[in-house]
Amino acid sequence: MKIEFYKTKDPYGEFSNFSHHPIIVNGKAWPTTEHYFQAQKFAGTEYEEAVRLTAGPRAAAEMGRDRSLPLRLDWELVKESIMKDALMAKIEQYPKIKELLLSTDDAEIVEHSSKDSYWADGGDGSGKNRLGVIWMEIRKELQDEKDRTAP
Repeated sequence: MKIEFYKTKDPYGEFSNFSHHPIIVNGKAWPTTEHYFQAQKFAGTEYEEAVRLTAGPRAAAEMGRDRSLPLRLDWELVKESIMKDALMAKIEQYPKIKELLLSTDDAEIVEHSSKDSYWADGGDGSGKNRLGVIWMEIRKELQDEKDRTAP
């Protein structure tokens, strides 16, 4: 079975980084996981806060993709762990999303979009679907934890 998500109003839209589920990370409130993720490209600079304060996730994404701003040097090395941190904060702070994730059992989770071939499937399955893969990794960790603590 395959579960595809992209738009926040569609089934499984909660898996989107644009979904309106504010998170708190390191004592700061972030309007969406997209805001947090994009801001970390500029961690420790004035741009980090500027991204956090943008009007919506699309504006945060646009600012994060602005290559005239100083991208942190280790970004390619840390971007997936930052994404995972954001998603973990989301499921820890929203039990319904954690339940939704666990309800997917062993289904393949795919961000289905032709707009991205790294985080999504490229629209035709040729993309890396890294966002979906990280959701599945988190689900496996939760399932393993549940199995270990079961009586």
